Amino acid sequence: MTAARKSKSIRKVLIANRGAAAARIVRAVQGLGLKPVVVYSEADAQLPYVEQAAESYCIGPAPAKQSYLDQGALLDCMRRSGADALHPGYGFLSENAAFAQCVEEAGHCFIGPSPKWIELLGHKARARDFMGRMGLALGGSSAVLPANDMQAVHTAARQLGFPVLIKPAGGDGGIGMFPVHSSDELDGAWLRASALAEKAFSDPSLYLERFVQAPRHIEFQFLADRHGHVMSLFERDCSTQRRYQKVIEESPAPRLDRAVLQNMGEQLERMLANVGYDVIGTVEMLYTPESGFSFLEVNTRLQVEHAVTEAVTGTDIVQAQIRLAAGERLAEVMPVRPALNGHAIEARIYAEDPVRFFPSPGMLKVFQFPDNVPGIRVETGYAQGNAVTSHYDPMVSKLIAHGRTRDEAALRLRSALAATRIEGIKTNIPMIERVLGSARFGDAAMTVDGLQAALAEQAQTSINPTVEAKETV
Repeated sequence: MTAARKSKSIRKVLIANRGAAAARIVRAVQGLGLKPVVVYSEADAQLPYVEQAAESYCIGPAPAKQSYLDQGALLDCMRRSGADALHPGYGFLSENAAFAQCVEEAGHCFIGPSPKWIELLGHKARARDFMGRMGLALGGSSAVLPANDMQAVHTAARQLGFPVLIKPAGGDGGIGMFPVHSSDELDGAWLRASALAEKAFSDPSLYLERFVQAPRHIEFQFLADRHGHVMSLFERDCSTQRRYQKVIEESPAPRLDRAVLQNMGEQLERMLANVGYDVIGTVEMLYTPESGFSFLEVNTRLQVEHAVTEAVTGTDIVQAQIRLAAGERLAEVMPVRPALNGHAIEARIYAEDPVRFFPSPGMLKVFQFPDNVPGIRVETGYAQGNAVTSHYDPMVSKLIAHGRTRDEAALRLRSALAATRIEGIKTNIPMIERVLGSARFGDAAMTVDGLQAALAEQAQTSINPTVEAKETV
């Protein structure tokens, strides 16, 4: 196909990820007429994506450090398979600049931004300094603080003023983030955050931010070529979060002035183009009516929630990412700037107790989603009969609903969730249904810290009996 002919330097892509991310990238690679190669841990040998690829390689036992984070094993698979490009997906090594550099020094294409951008912007504290110098508004924060110098940590917290937010410097996805409301809580939270950051990102370094009360999380998606051109693909509202981990995302952001959003997107587009940023990225911002937008972080990778942007723009972001990494020009990959088409909402389905949010690993005795329903897209890395283990992220599926309006998309999502059958594990579907049914979500008034309030409000009005039935194991 045309796209594949243009990407002459890439013939075979190794996908350094698992589950839904791997399955999504396999589909994109095959759509370009290229050969996908996947890796899997011993715990993932039965997952569907392993069979969907042209080749597959076992890279070690279940713990991520011994498999998906094992750079030597992944580079060895590159050599053994003859793959000439590597797609890191999201999470794991997707924002590890040293790994990206190793891939490129070995003569392969890393399907992501150049290592220099990952090094600079994938590190949250350095990214804040850089984007602040570029003119973006910043909330208060500290520098990266010494891991074992609690006196320095306390001094920085007092200077910022409580409450503060502990954040991993090299992480993402809400892992290791803890709000701290007083000095008495600081030592324990700091130790927990450092341990989680080390486990998830192999980087225990932390810093502090001033805690922003009731913000919305608005993020802007960008594609860019390696020739200085950048294009904004509008924004996503990811304000529905549990413990700083996104649960529901949508595009476009509701109840915000379209001109204000467009201006922010264009400003970021110019900034990224001026510095020569490349391939793919998302600039995450906090927004309050009182202070407007303030910079949060840059994700130098594909986002989990990219599908809502694909739905409203008609763009295959993963295919575009591959072609841009191969050196194609943005004008070839995106010859027409897309317009917004309708509204899309995504729900992340996690293997967890919907009330206490504890993990719920187990066997998927029943795993069924509505099939071929207009406006509904299902992304998963599992099938009926597979085991959900405690070794990895608990997300088992994403449901994406697209409609002409936000109300239509929300109705389609609620109908799809009601038709979903998952048995053998507990899931957060009951919680998602309650949020979607809350007045706070219906009024597009969600804030990052508003999930519990939405649940409480919804509980005052009704309880869906079909929701309760889904909590059985």
